[in-house]
Amino acid sequence: MPEVIFNGPAGRIEGRYHHSKKANSPVALVLHPHPQFGGTMNNPVTYALFQAFVNRGFSVLRFNFRGVGRSQGSFDAGIGELSDAAAALDWLQAQNSDASQCWIGGFSFGAWIAMQVLMRRPEIEGFISVAPPANMYDFSFLAPCPSSGIIINGGIDQVAPQADVLKLVERLKTQKGITIEHATVDGANHFFESKLEPLAAMVGAYLDKRLAAAPEKS
Repeated sequence: MPEVIFNGPAGRIEGRYHHSKKANSPVALVLHPHPQFGGTMNNPVTYALFQAFVNRGFSVLRFNFRGVGRSQGSFDAGIGELSDAAAALDWLQAQNSDASQCWIGGFSFGAWIAMQVLMRRPEIEGFISVAPPANMYDFSFLAPCPSSGIIINGGIDQVAPQADVLKLVERLKTQKGITIEHATVDGANHFFESKLEPLAAMVGAYLDKRLAAAPEKS
């Protein structure tokens, strides 16, 4: 998959991009976990999300937040990273001006950033949120959550405990006009070690269902 470099608010951003050959293909942006704890675009969960979209005909971009890999800048506690994600989505959409749908996915810290992007970009039709750290970060900005999506957590996650994720899910489920689904990967820790296959299967099944229900765009 081609390496791409594009301009971000703090300088160059390094990414990996898969371009679908199908006309009007949907697009997806995938965000990686916390940069200060080893998170990169090559994180196994991030890559699994990326591949789930690729396998369903999306044009997909994953990238390194500022200060990670060859991306310029330094960690900015979420504020700059949100700007990086917005710039990445702008780049992705510029490559795919005829996209039929726009999705976003994120893992851990990336899930927190992804949901903030979701609030700012009304064109995003769906989201995949894996192990959102609802115990560490404030998700109250999702008021209301503008799009339907799925939240997935590991059953034995001690970094983003299931109890906190369930509280977030239940709060979002009370909102009208959208559908929030929830799934648990039994026996999975925060990093889904040895559980990437069931995680990918859950993500894939959800995408298949949503894509099957989506109207065709010419």
